[in-house]
Amino acid sequence: MPRPIRPLAVLMILALLAPVAGAQAPGSGQDRRPPAVSVVTLDAQDVTVTATLPGRVVASGVAEVRPQVAGIITERLFEEGAEVAPGDALYRIDAASYEAQVAAAEAAVSQANATLKAARKEAERLQALRDRNVSSEQAVDDAVAARDAAEAGLKVAEAQLLAAEIELERTTIKAPLAGVVGRSLTTRGALVTAGQAEPLAVIRTLDPVYVDVTMSAAELVAWRRGHMQASLEDADRTVSLGLPDGGGYDHTGTLTAAEPHVDEQTGVVVLRMEFPNPDKLLLPGMYVQVEMPQGVVGDAVLVPQEGVSRDRRGRPTALVVTPENVVEERVLTVIGDRGTDWIVTDGLSDGDRLIVAGLQKVQPGATVTPEERQPTQAAN
Repeated sequence: MPRPIRPLAVLMILALLAPVAGAQAPGSGQDRRPPAVSVVTLDAQDVTVTATLPGRVVASGVAEVRPQVAGIITERLFEEGAEVAPGDALYRIDAASYEAQVAAAEAAVSQANATLKAARKEAERLQALRDRNVSSEQAVDDAVAARDAAEAGLKVAEAQLLAAEIELERTTIKAPLAGVVGRSLTTRGALVTAGQAEPLAVIRTLDPVYVDVTMSAAELVAWRRGHMQASLEDADRTVSLGLPDGGGYDHTGTLTAAEPHVDEQTGVVVLRMEFPNPDKLLLPGMYVQVEMPQGVVGDAVLVPQEGVSRDRRGRPTALVVTPENVVEERVLTVIGDRGTDWIVTDGLSDGDRLIVAGLQKVQPGATVTPEERQPTQAAN
């Protein structure tokens, strides 16, 4: 037969069960708090809108080195790929025949000088005789004419000497401008001629360099009219550069010229930018991308891209936290991007708190606990 339960044992069991009975089930409504989300407080500002344009690097100066006299190349006087200055010697041509021409021209000048001296003395002698009525007027006139002819002959001889000296000087081929000289396109012992089609070398000025980019005619018209709320004159005129490896260029450039012609085949206009190139990082022919200012939008908002999504209709939307900490959905008007931000002109305003993290945990109308995102979190 079963043993009766003692009163003391019953009291002990009830004491053990009392805390369990008084505890609430985990996850009950009293302990649930609104989910936490990271927000960014937005600032309205004037934003410069840019366009990414393809372009090519062009040397700011190009000189094809060609001989101006004929002869045999006897010496190359530069290192390929080196910097040269105007007047630096590049090649030397065999100068023997040109030295002989200079010597002959100098002899002709000496002969013309002697002839002139004799003609002057004769004219002076005959003029003295004419003053004493010993010589005829005709003799004096002939002597003066001979003297003048001798002076002209001297000038011709001096001109010929100058031409011979110029040709002799041109046997040393010099750099016409400062820049970087490329590889030599000729060798020692080669015969060259004046005005030949093939250059001996090419010199390119690489600091600064030009970047020629193409812009559609429609973009150019909008740019010149000031399609945005403010004109381009109020925008930052500097342009930045993207390199072929995907990185940026440390120096900014400026827009210097626009081709006043639209290509009939492609409908584009060529624009020219100028960039400093002290490290010779930019080389002619290199493909680059230019970030060019298009205009200024007033009271726009830069919105982090991670806080913007699209609805079923493809419209850009964002979730913001109201002053009552309630989630609200906004439909945005996005006109472009700048870095990691969207440029928004409608749907968001100054002071709005945009949700950038925790979006998967909330819906419009829900109550949340907003936490301002720190700049270091944004960088990561």
